[in-house]
This record gives sequence, C-alpha cells and structure tokens, in this order.
Amino acid sequence: MEKKMGEAVARVARKVNETVENRADTLELNLEGNYIHRLPEEVQTLLHLRAINLSRNKFRHFPEQLISLKALETINLEENEIVDVPVEKLASMESLQSVNLKSNPLNEEVRVIARPLIKFDLLMSPALPQV
Repeated sequence: MEKKMGEAVARVARKVNETVENRADTLELNLEGNYIHRLPEEVQTLLHLRAINLSRNKFRHFPEQLISLKALETINLEENEIVDVPVEKLASMESLQSVNLKSNPLNEEVRVIARPLIKFDLLMSPALPQV
C-alpha cells in the first residue's frame, strides 16, 4: 500500500509540475483516481485554473489550497472520504459555479448550512437515513 501511495504522490507531483511549467493558460487539471489524500502546495500557483477533477481519491479533508484559486469554476471531489467542507470560504469564491461532493460521508451540518450560503451548484448524495 505504501508503494502504491508513493507512486501516486509522484504521479500527482509530476502532473502539477508539468502544469505549472507549461503555464499555457491551463484551464483544467485532472487528478482523478490517484489515491491521493492531499494536494501539493504548488497547486496554489495555478492562478488560471478553471476546473480540477479530484474524484476517486482518498481526501478526508477539503483541499483548502483550492480556495486561493480565484479563477476556479468547477471542483470535482466525488467519491472521496470528505466529512466537513469550509462552506463559508467556498461561498466567497466569486468564480465558483459547481462543487461535486457526491459519494462523500458529509456531516449533517454541511448539508444544513450549505444551501442558504452558496450561490453555485453543490452536488451531494442524499443523506442516509439514521438507524
């Protein structure tokens, strides 16, 4: 498992570095299915990034580096392990249009406070009934 995680981190670092180096007005970064649980700090340098796909990874916390990316319009975090989301910070992102958090074990507080605060599409799986 450690070897797999190390390979995933190396793949992600390469992809982010290539994106940073090319700087060709990169609009999208696809890191889907890489077993990553955190983003490298270099992601914050992608000032023109409009969409990031982080689905099918191992994030337990919302990657807060994304909040500093003012051009970001779409965040896909489907199928991770995220419980809590900084809804107030996301609400302050003027360009944000869509956040996909389907198939994450979001806590009830996120579900309750998110809707009145946000102006973008927030996609969530239905809450599981309490047993």
